[in-house]
Amino acid sequence: MRVLIAGVCALWVSVAVSQAAAQVAPSAERAERLDELVLGTKDNDYAISRKDFQLQAGKYYRLKVTSAGFKEYMFRAPELFRNAWIRQVVVNDLEVHTNWIHGLEFDDQGTMEIFFIPQRGGEYPWFVEGFESNGMAGKFVVKYQ
Repeated sequence: MRVLIAGVCALWVSVAVSQAAAQVAPSAERAERLDELVLGTKDNDYAISRKDFQLQAGKYYRLKVTSAGFKEYMFRAPELFRNAWIRQVVVNDLEVHTNWIHGLEFDDQGTMEIFFIPQRGGEYPWFVEGFESNGMAGKFVVKYQ
């Protein structure tokens, strides 16, 4: 009898936890799309489409980063990534679920999307590793609501 009660309790806790997790984890469709960040153009390998992003702490975002493929680019935002809940990274409709990102490396032309929720306010620099002096840098400004 104790085994049966323990099994039923374990099943109930498992169902309750999975339902709570489903409510906490936002769906990709609900993420606010930020302006796409494009790295490089035909005319300028070091061009970027945007420098600064304005965000709110606790809000769900979707950032698309695209490489034009003229250089090898490593997009980094280590302070933001440490202070955000990373939901997933999507590459060619394939999802990577992770807690932390070191960076997004582009060896060729392509697009990656980061789904995340910034947790703390502040200014968080982003940069393309090795090309900061060429102007490939900016910041995420995260404000509290």
